[in-house]
Amino acid sequence: MNVTQQQVLERLSKVASPRGVALTDANVLSDIAVNDGKVFFSINVDAAEARAWESVRAEAEAAVRAIPGVTVAMIALTAERKAGAAPAPAPHRHAQGVPHVSAHRPPAQPGPASPMSKQSEIPGISAVIAVASGKGGVGKSTTALNLALGLRDLGLRVGLLDADIYGPSVPRLTGIREKPQLTADKKMIPIQRFGLAIMSIGFLVEEETAMIWRGPMVMSAITQMLRDVVWGRLDILVVDMPPGTGDAQLTLAQNVPLKGAIIISTPQDLSLIDARRGLAMFKKVNVPVLGIVENMSYFQCPHCGTRSDIFGHGGARHEAERLGVPFLGEIPLHMSIRTTSDSGTPVVESEPDGPYAAIYRAIGAKVRDQLQGVIAAA
Repeated sequence: MNVTQQQVLERLSKVASPRGVALTDANVLSDIAVNDGKVFFSINVDAAEARAWESVRAEAEAAVRAIPGVTVAMIALTAERKAGAAPAPAPHRHAQGVPHVSAHRPPAQPGPASPMSKQSEIPGISAVIAVASGKGGVGKSTTALNLALGLRDLGLRVGLLDADIYGPSVPRLTGIREKPQLTADKKMIPIQRFGLAIMSIGFLVEEETAMIWRGPMVMSAITQMLRDVVWGRLDILVVDMPPGTGDAQLTLAQNVPLKGAIIISTPQDLSLIDARRGLAMFKKVNVPVLGIVENMSYFQCPHCGTRSDIFGHGGARHEAERLGVPFLGEIPLHMSIRTTSDSGTPVVESEPDGPYAAIYRAIGAKVRDQLQGVIAAA
């Protein structure tokens, strides 16, 4: 059943804003994107009124999800203070006698709330870990997938969440083309491949679709892929993060109590500078750093076996020693790792007895050992 934008607008017209005006008449809706049963839009309000609008956002999301044929609804609340705006004044009434939205806010609580106060475990998952990098192009997604497979080979129940909203790579790396199925209450069922439970925003949009999303939409999408997915029982959920230190990283850290983060870097000084930023961010939000991986550590000629340090060598190891975090291992730049990734058959799966699969499993063993207490306690 094809869902139309008009159907969405009709449902939203029955949702009232805090002032009692229909949501469709409140001049707060972004463009509504409807694609193959998936609905995306944001509600744009002033930051001073955000608290009063959260229940409206939740009601709007429930209304859209109830439309026959809707499989996914991602609705974000975009709250920005207007340029030059002063803090919100005391509650007052407009000339029409309608209370200002700020009047709906509950009394201020003493002291600022911690941004980590909303953390909660995901039922059934013992440990959530992030695989991150300070910059793109360092092989983070390839490493995340093969690390997940290495952990699987160690006898663990493993899931993989591709949270790289702007450039999801996991669909191509795994060869997955199908869409996730839904449960009766419209929760997504992760796709099973290679013995992993896998979810990616790339399963919900076409590969060439430009993800032109503002920060709140990114945060909403990541939250839904964490909370609205039937993950089942997992020892470890590996989250492939987008590069950088922005909204996605903070959303994850504030949403679930991460048991650790792994930083991927190349030996280059430029990559290491960005890796330091990633390390600093995770430490600032009290996420343990499980270690650093040096990817593309050296080039191994597939014909003669000669080794060349194209990007230098050992930089990530030295950085780990300097910062006092574990060094997890070196992964070479090799043709078979690249070709198996491009073909959707990652090297740990397609060449399980080869030297590169052994490297990923060794890294996985170091990660497992650090999480042993968490996993055993589940």
